[in-house]
Amino acid sequence: MYPVPDIISPAEIIDSHAHYNDKRFDGIIDGLMKKQKELGVKRIINCGCDFESIDACLRLGEKYDFCYTAVGFHPENLPEGDLDIERLRALAALDKVCAIGEIGLDYYWRQDNKEAQKKAFRDQLRLAKDLGLPAIMHDREAHGDTLDIIREYRPKGVLHCFSGSREMAEELVGLGIYIGIGGVLTFKNAKKLIEVAAAIPMDKILLETDAPYLAPEPFRGKLNHSALIIYVAERLAEIRGMRLEEVIRITTENSEKLFSL
Repeated sequence: MYPVPDIISPAEIIDSHAHYNDKRFDGIIDGLMKKQKELGVKRIINCGCDFESIDACLRLGEKYDFCYTAVGFHPENLPEGDLDIERLRALAALDKVCAIGEIGLDYYWRQDNKEAQKKAFRDQLRLAKDLGLPAIMHDREAHGDTLDIIREYRPKGVLHCFSGSREMAEELVGLGIYIGIGGVLTFKNAKKLIEVAAAIPMDKILLETDAPYLAPEPFRGKLNHSALIIYVAERLAEIRGMRLEEVIRITTENSEKLFSL
């Protein structure tokens, strides 16, 4: 099934990045969504990766009042030719669409199409700027090119599941970008991310799951879901020397501000 936290959130949580359209949630989604509300989850943003997943995310938004959608093409899901930007533009105008995403660069899985990835990233950042929407951005083993393109376009948005250095995070924050932090912060080998979490301003941190991936300790390797963010918030509070309630309040306000929720 799915792990249930033994900590009840003392304040309402926003999960700024999830994929509840994933097949691993088939057959359990209704009960799981009910459990989110019971455990203090206020809102969830489901991120599309292609047109099929966008449609599924939009349906989740229709069914569950606290689910919102980001529309975009993940670098692993790019078509052979150019993106249909006008179709994305039309989808972005729909009710409860709050961002363009998940977009960006991923050189871990593919390095033979770097130019196509960069073009798609730029095209979707232009769309986000045209529409006045934030971008939810992906960067895996592509830090240099990601930073160069963000410097070029100066979008508003978040770099989710941040894996770069403290210096990169500080430059992004200086450009107005939020840093997305999830379950990796609780891992024993998270030295670099702990350094980032301790250094950047609290008003530039978003909490996320990337559900069903990257469940935090003590549930690492199991099915991740939004209520487990409490463990990330607890670790962040420990790192920052803050009260848990304050960490949740600030990061929730950050998500509400960025996504106009």
